[in-house]
Parts: sequence; C-alpha cells; structure tokens
Amino acid sequence: MAKKLSVGQKLGFGVFDLGGNLFFTVIGFWSLNYLTDTVGLAAGLAGLAGMTGKVWDAVTDPLMGYISDRTRSPWGRRRPYLLFGALPMALAMWFFFTSPATSDPRFLVIWAAGALILLNTAGTVINIPYSSLTPELTDDYHERTSLNGYRFGFAVFGTLIGAAAVQPIVDRFPDKRAGFSALGAMLGGLIMVTTLATFFGTREKRHSRADYPAKGFFETYGAVFHNRPFIFLLLAYTLHIMGISFLQGILVYYVKYIYGREDLAYSAMGLLLLVAMIFIPVSVLVSKYIGKKKTYQICFVILVLCCTAIFFLGHRLGLPFFMGLMVLAGTGVGFSYVAPFAMVPDTIEFDAAASGERKEGAYYGMWTFMSKLGTALALSLSGLVLDLGGYIAGAVQEAGSLLAIRIIVGPLPALALCGAFFAVQLYPIDEKTYRRLVLSNHDR
Repeated sequence: MAKKLSVGQKLGFGVFDLGGNLFFTVIGFWSLNYLTDTVGLAAGLAGLAGMTGKVWDAVTDPLMGYISDRTRSPWGRRRPYLLFGALPMALAMWFFFTSPATSDPRFLVIWAAGALILLNTAGTVINIPYSSLTPELTDDYHERTSLNGYRFGFAVFGTLIGAAAVQPIVDRFPDKRAGFSALGAMLGGLIMVTTLATFFGTREKRHSRADYPAKGFFETYGAVFHNRPFIFLLLAYTLHIMGISFLQGILVYYVKYIYGREDLAYSAMGLLLLVAMIFIPVSVLVSKYIGKKKTYQICFVILVLCCTAIFFLGHRLGLPFFMGLMVLAGTGVGFSYVAPFAMVPDTIEFDAAASGERKEGAYYGMWTFMSKLGTALALSLSGLVLDLGGYIAGAVQEAGSLLAIRIIVGPLPALALCGAFFAVQLYPIDEKTYRRLVLSNHDR
C-alpha cells in the first residue's frame, strides 16, 4: 500500500539538503579562489588539485551506491551513513578550509588534493545514501513529488546561504586564513546538524531478504544501463545539468564584460534562486495535474527562451532587460528541481518489477556520477570557447571574446536544454504505468 507521509517526516527528509546544497555551493563558488588567493597555490596547481578531487569524487559515487544497497543494520540501508558520516563530514569541511602554515608548493598541492579527496569522500558517504532514501520512505506516485518539493525548498535556501554568507563571515576575522578556518568549522557544524536531523526525522521501510541485490558490482551497473526509462531520464538530466553549468559558470563574465557590473553577479543569481524557491511548490501542484514529465519539460522551454533572448537581445537592451530575464529563468529553474528527482524512484520500480531486487543506491550513484560528468564537460567546453574567442582575464575584451561569452550564455545551454527536452519526451512512465509496476512489486 502506498505510504502517506506527515509534514514532519517530509521536513525531516528535506532538511538534509540545506546542508547538502550549502556544501556544493561553497565548494563550487569558493574552492578555487580559496586555494589561489588564501592558500597561495598557483592557479594551475590549484586546478590540478581540484581535478584530482573531482575525479575521485565521481568514481566513488557508484561504489557508495553499491555498498549502501547491500547494507543491513537496525536503522536500515541508508540512514546509518547519515549517523556515522555526519561528524567526519564536519571535520573534513573544517580541515579543507584550514590552510597549512607553509609556502612550499609541492606540499600545498599534495595537501589540497588530499583535503579535497577527504572532503568529497565524506560528502559521498552521506549524499548517495540520502538521495537513495526517497523510494525507501514512500512508494506513492505523488508523495514522492511532494517529498522532493520539501527537499529542494531547503536546497535553494542552502544555496542562498552558500552564495551570500562566505564573504561576510571571512571578513569578520583579521586575516583570510583565520576567517576561512572559522567558516569551515561553522559550515561543517551546520551540515552535521542537518544530516543528523534527517537521520532522526526519517524511518526506512523494512526489506525482505529477497530485496537485497545478489549481483556483483559490474553486473549491478550493467542492469542499471538496461533500464530504458532510467537511461532516457539520465540523459535528460545530464544535458540539463550541462545547460545549467554553462549558465552558472559564465554569469559573472557576462555581467562583468557586457555591462561592466561584476558586483551584480551574485544579485542576479540571488534573484534567480529566490524566484525558483517560490516556484518549487508551484511545480509540485502542477505535476499533480499534468504529470512529472510535462512539468519537467516546462523548465526546458522557459530556459531555452531565456538563453535565446539573452544571446540576441541582452547586450542591446541592457541590464534591466537582463534582470527581468533572470526572474523568468527563476521560474524555469523552480520547475527543474523536483520533477527529475521524483521520476528516478519510478524508474527504480520499473527495474524492481523486472528483477525483484532493490538497487536504489546503484541508481543514485550513477545519477550523481553523470551529473558531475555533465558539469565537468560544460566547464571544459566553456574554457575552450573562451580561449578560441581570445579571452584575456581582466582586460578590455575584444569582439571575439564578447561573442564567446554570449555563445556560452546563449546557444550552448539552449542546445543542451533542447536535447534534454527531447530525451524526456521518450520517458515512458506515467501515473497509470507506475501504479501497475507497484502492484506487480507488491504481488511478489
């Protein structure tokens, strides 16, 4: 029988992502700047350390999913990692932002790579089991949408804190080293609290012996890639993340070199996220009437229109027009948060109906692996396009580099998001299909 959840249970589940998105935002926005301007690493060495941590992070996601699928404990398969991973996550956050008192570049690059490996490992240990909790808490088609609505409401709030709080906290200390160390301790403590809140605020369903996968690592992930609904959704989400990564990575360049207002980059992002926060619950309501797939596609239509308008008109019509497009883009982003994460559990039911096994961890491990791959590809392509355009950091940009910036904010994300729209169109699971899958699984 489909399980309905109380508001308290949904809050208990969702609060984790306040800390989770705080972590991703702070690392995404600040890690490179911190390593170059505070730790004292050359940009190339800082990039090498960051790449090392990211490659390790991507590899460990599927492994953690595989491990959590096979975990047996009194607290379930996922929640033990929240309980025992919360403190290591806090300590790893503090360790990374506490720079060593040395200027030796060889030591610093080894320290930075090691600190990022520790931090990303701690993040993986709690984030993959957390993401896998959704199908553990309820098998109701609409409850999963509502559950993820709570999650991403907290996620946007965490993103806002991560984008806005770092500089004011660091500036309160006499030097940046002390400021970042205190920041790491404070943010690590907050992440620990939200992680433990989800552990105590949720309960997993009981599993029979038959639910646990018996296949090895490669067989498990081979089965994942035979799940056609999941593959269409995974392709759509990877392209979606690529499109968003193009926009996030180039935003500060666009306002700096098109409008001469670098200071407005965070204001534009904050405006977008505030509007997105408003439209997350709207997307949950819309999904009940038109379904998850069409709700997800709304975000692509809105964002493609915004990217196209920025490319053709943003540099002509000025800053007020651009900020208006940020409001419109915020509605699209608001529609992008919940739907894909409410659809993943439905693809897992599709697999369970065929195999009789529950492999939530494997699916979410591959989901996060591909999202990180999409981010890395977008950043790599952005750098390549800037280089081809003749971009020179801090200089007055020539026509070629300005065109490169406009291409990265316009056609590149628009193409990726159009691809995501058509990939989702191939996704076959609607509410009626899903109910048949659940009945099939319950009859086993």
